[in-house]
Amino acid sequence: MTIRQFAVAYVAGGLVLLVLDAAWLSTMAARLYRPAIGHLMQPAFDVKAAALFYVLYLAGVVFFAVAPALDVRSWTVALGRGALLGLIAYATYDLTNQATLKDWPWHLTLIDLAWGSILTAAAAAAGCGAALAFSGDAAGR
Repeated sequence: MTIRQFAVAYVAGGLVLLVLDAAWLSTMAARLYRPAIGHLMQPAFDVKAAALFYVLYLAGVVFFAVAPALDVRSWTVALGRGALLGLIAYATYDLTNQATLKDWPWHLTLIDLAWGSILTAAAAAAGCGAALAFSGDAAGR
């Protein structure tokens, strides 16, 4: 993977990740998270912490899902690897909470695992697709 491909994948994946996650959080915070864990939530999210998460997470998505997919020129490989990475990352958070916090709801864990898989798969596929298009190989599998 070239630096330019990394940058294209990072930006494209980041746009997808941010748009989808903003839509998810803006519609689900009041419906899902606040009723289930509102007593643990801050009134507003910490912008610095959120920005740091997205910067680091996107680097992981590009490194662990997009780069191997570019080696075989396949956005579907990025999709699958992204789904697995999202499942593992969100499971780390949710299952740790499940194991350590009193009354952490199982339904929230299961929904988050699904969302993390879908979100990360979409970001990885978009990043890979953009990087393939940038390199002139938009016909990747």
